[in-house]
Amino acid sequence: MEKWQGKVAIVTGASAGIGAAIAKALVQKGVLVAGLARRIDRIEELSRTLSMEEAPGKLYGLKCDITKEEDILKSFKWITENVGPVHILVNNAGLIKPTSLTEGATQDWRKVFDVNVMALCICTREALKIMRKNKIDGHIIHINNIGGHVIPCIPKDESLMNVYPASKFAVTALTESLRQELKILKSKTKVTSISPGMVITSEFQKNLGSAASLYYKDGPTIKPSDVAEAVIYSLSTGENVQVQDLIIRPFGDT
Repeated sequence: MEKWQGKVAIVTGASAGIGAAIAKALVQKGVLVAGLARRIDRIEELSRTLSMEEAPGKLYGLKCDITKEEDILKSFKWITENVGPVHILVNNAGLIKPTSLTEGATQDWRKVFDVNVMALCICTREALKIMRKNKIDGHIIHINNIGGHVIPCIPKDESLMNVYPASKFAVTALTESLRQELKILKSKTKVTSISPGMVITSEFQKNLGSAASLYYKDGPTIKPSDVAEAVIYSLSTGENVQVQDLIIRPFGDT
């Protein structure tokens, strides 16, 4: 990780759960991290904690609704001018809605794709613009999901997954499409998809409610810090190695 010390990383959805764990891990490795979220009070609280621990990096909190392109553009501009050009982008922000394909609301479906696919594409495009302009060999990391590889079998009365796996299958495809595009451009910027299995976070429980919590409570899970470790591993590989697709299952998962 020495090559990233003092460099700039952008982490979306950094206020809690996996995003907060990734931001913390990067700061502890000496990276300057800009955390994007709608609730920056949590990011600022984490930043104060890391400062007290004398972590070698620094965490900046920026209020950003990633479903709004103007918010993304404004945030990337501020980061470039006040922190520096981005070297690492972690597209972590994700959304799942408890709806169904047979009776679901259009606005819920659209919201899932806006967060999980469109925002990821916009952030990736803007980061790559900055990297190419500044001749940076960077790293794009998509926090995917095991649902981007297999369709989870969920009891029909809960109707939890609906369009969510489709949005994550899109992330899997976008990772490979970007890898091919960067290869054609002779870019040395890497792209990685990290697909964790079940991670129970406050956002997961909030969005899916008590039924999901009961369904998963006895099953094997992984922690947000486990996903953060996978990010650090992917960033730590040598120039000749690209971790394209990393699936992390809870031990004992079926």
